[in-house]
Amino acid sequence: MSRAILLLNMGGPSNLDEVELFLKNMFDDRYILQTNPILRKIVGKIIVKKRLNEAIENYKALGGKSPLLEITNSLAKKVSSLTNIPTYPVMRYVPPFAIDILKRFKEQNIKELILFSMYPHYSTTTTKSSIEDIKAALKELNYNPTLKIIDRYYNNKEYIEIQASLICEALNSNNSQDINLIISAHGLPMSIIKKGDPYQKEIEENKELLVKELKSRGVEFKDTILAYQSKVGKGAWLEPNLIDILRNPTSLRVLIFPISFTIDNSETIFELDIEHREIANKMGYKFYKVAKCPNDRDDFARFIANMIN
Repeated sequence: MSRAILLLNMGGPSNLDEVELFLKNMFDDRYILQTNPILRKIVGKIIVKKRLNEAIENYKALGGKSPLLEITNSLAKKVSSLTNIPTYPVMRYVPPFAIDILKRFKEQNIKELILFSMYPHYSTTTTKSSIEDIKAALKELNYNPTLKIIDRYYNNKEYIEIQASLICEALNSNNSQDINLIISAHGLPMSIIKKGDPYQKEIEENKELLVKELKSRGVEFKDTILAYQSKVGKGAWLEPNLIDILRNPTSLRVLIFPISFTIDNSETIFELDIEHREIANKMGYKFYKVAKCPNDRDDFARFIANMIN
């Protein structure tokens, strides 16, 4: 049976011209702005207008693009090589879009699609949005392949081991007992959590499993703190906020691990490693390091291949 693997992610602008498209599509997503379509259009336009220039400047600091697609393409090649199944990234808000990839698959008579979420934790705002995007495109194309969906893996032992390795590599030869580990997850509005979104629960469980794995390797930090980043607007979001943690330190030596991302993007490279580093510098931090995401590591490619096979 002819099969293909799709790596699902929200995407990131591959050039400065795509920044506006990225923002427009993100804030037109009913799973992101959970309100009626007319109000979403109005509010979305206001948010995009307010954020566009700043977002462009942020991407300029990253060399004029997000590294997300490039890294995901590299990962896809490795997964394809390990599985002998064609593997492609599909992005939610910028190309490559689901409709374009799936149109090609229909022409090639691909019978089975394996959807692999690049989000380790399930959320309506990310995982569900991406999967529904695929289903809508399939319906539009009148294309009915078999679907196999891998929608979360935050509690998978092999994945936890990769996370622990990333932390140990970032720690290098530094003494963990002198350092606070801040596990940083992307924030979500409390209104979404209250509707039953499992994201917070899965993040907290992931943290506990990760601490246990680190301990089994003899790595114990001075303290391990779970925080949430990337808050937008004035409403109630998941707490504690990472900025508040950094501004009220219990240690001036911190290692930050971005637990909710598998591929480095503007929220890890710009927000954590540039913007939040400035806060740390002003506060007089002696050690401030951001661990890498799994990216296109060989062990992460093997993990995906194992999940599929």
